[in-house]
This record gives sequence, structure tokens and C-alpha cells, in this order.
Amino acid sequence: MKISLIMPAYNKEEHIAESILQVKAKLDQFAQPYEIIVVNDGSADQTWKVASSVVSDSRVKVLGYERNQGKGWAARYGLRYASGDMVVLIDSDQEVSVEGLKLYLKALRNADIAIASKRHPRSQVNTPVLRRFLSYGFNVVVQIATGVRLSDTQAGLKAIRGQAIRRILPMLSVKRYAYDVELLAVASLLKMKVAELPVKIHLKALFSARQIFRILIDLMGITYRLRVKRWYQKNLDNPNANYKPILRW
Repeated sequence: MKISLIMPAYNKEEHIAESILQVKAKLDQFAQPYEIIVVNDGSADQTWKVASSVVSDSRVKVLGYERNQGKGWAARYGLRYASGDMVVLIDSDQEVSVEGLKLYLKALRNADIAIASKRHPRSQVNTPVLRRFLSYGFNVVVQIATGVRLSDTQAGLKAIRGQAIRRILPMLSVKRYAYDVELLAVASLLKMKVAELPVKIHLKALFSARQIFRILIDLMGITYRLRVKRWYQKNLDNPNANYKPILRW
């Protein structure tokens, strides 16, 4: 059972080397083949250079492109190159601990997707009060807008069965912040089983007004395709779906 770990990165030159080394050290403990795919999302700093030079190992691949497209785009870009039976999506800023990674992969024995939840009773979360409040509020809006009944869609660690993500991938279109919501909304339509697991996470930065605006616009687009146009429902088994919006969200 091969593991593909995908790490989108945008302007992470300060963290990317340690992030790669941490996940590599953790995966080295498993008696399983793996690959680490770092996707440089058009960084304006030295992320690409640092990531490419941090380790000489054919299992670590650095991909990317010149223009910043967004975290969702970077995740989808990496997924196209993933060959694993199990796929892990993880943030590149070291805010999410990789210590429990094996637990997430074990959860895939009985679930299609295993996601980190900051609201799991065993989670250890260190985050500003305002960010905690905004996260909770966003989750309430997500549940109302999409019907996705999960306690947290946005924590930066998810493990997914390879066959599940390859079925979901053609349906994804969100480029930036709410790609997690879209992924889980499609998984819900496909009746996939999602397990919520504890996570150790340290979130420092607050959301900017621009980020909040963009994530709400993304969510509006998902809701429009889900509730109004019912585009997802009509294309659940279309391998060439790739949504091309009439409106520019």
C-alpha cells in the first residue's frame, strides 16, 4: 500500500525544509513505500529553491508553476501526480503535527476519508480566540449551505483512499481556501464515509478581511453548484466533469 503525501506551499521558505524533513521522518517509520509531492504554488520567495535542495531522495518530488493559483489549485495539481493507494493532504507551515499520521492511515481501513478536527474532544488546539470564533462560525455556515455535517472542514490534514480521491478529483474546481469544503461536499454526495480524528495544531496568524471575503465567495460558488444548478449531482460519475463556471466566482 503506497502512500502519496501532498504538500501545497506558497511563500513558505522559512518552513518548507523542516516540514519536508518532519513528514519524511514520520513516513520512514512505516514499512510502506511512499512519495512526498511538494507543490510550489507560484511562490514569490525561495520556496522552490529550498524545497528542491533540502533532501536528495527520489521519493521527494517538487512540482510547481510560476503564477500563484491558490491552495485548492495546488492540491489538485499534486493529486494528478499522486500514485498512492492512500493520499495525504497536509499544510506546509508546520502548524499541524504529523505525530498522529499513522492513526489517519489506519482509519482508512474503515473509512474513505479521515480528516483532522479541531473540535474533536482529544484535539490539542492552540489558536487565537478570534480565529477560533471565526472557524466555528464558518463551520455553521458550511453546514447550513452545503449540508456537510462535520465539525471541522478546514484543518490542514486529511487522508483519503486513492480510489476515493480519484473519483472526487474531476468534480473539484475551487482554487483557493474552500477547496476542503468542496471535496467533502462531493464525498457526501457519493455517500463516502468520513472519520473525524484528533489533531495537535498551533495556529498563529489571523485571517485577513480579504481572506474571509474570498473564502465566502468560494463557499457561495459551491452552494450555487450544489443547491441551484445541481451540477455536482448531474456529474457524479463523469470522469471529465471539470466544472467551467458561467459566473466568475
